[in-house]
Amino acid sequence: MHHLLRVSAAHLATYLSTGLAALLCVIELTTSAGAAVVVDVDRAVQRMSVTVDGASRYTWRVSTARRGYITPPGTYHPEMLARHWFSRKYYNSPMPHSIFFYGGFAIHGSYEISRLGRPASHGCVRLDPGNAAVLFGLVQREGMAATTIVIH
Repeated sequence: MHHLLRVSAAHLATYLSTGLAALLCVIELTTSAGAAVVVDVDRAVQRMSVTVDGASRYTWRVSTARRGYITPPGTYHPEMLARHWFSRKYYNSPMPHSIFFYGGFAIHGSYEISRLGRPASHGCVRLDPGNAAVLFGLVQREGMAATTIVIH
């Protein structure tokens, strides 16, 4: 995001005459924050919606925790990104394009796509692998600090 401050010639002459020669005609301020990304996971309908700067970008089927497990509700920010990951707890299961948001809980791709749209996981949020790659790239590009994950 760039902001420009333009100073007219008359104002510049005034600033220069008062000894503020350090003021330039154009000052560019650059911020490192990316676009605001909100990942909203609705456990009741097993859907994820992704907005970028308030504009709806994606809606995908997901699988959250099945009976006996929990996908923790709350508001989070990504803690770690891992393009290639394997579960240390559940049979070395592949977790492509993992976005860890709360300890061992992550949003990640799953090859069990027939189960998407209904609870099936041990607590993670499962996505189609292609959608997980898209989300991973978005979070990587815009930044973890600019990303909010809401699970309800």
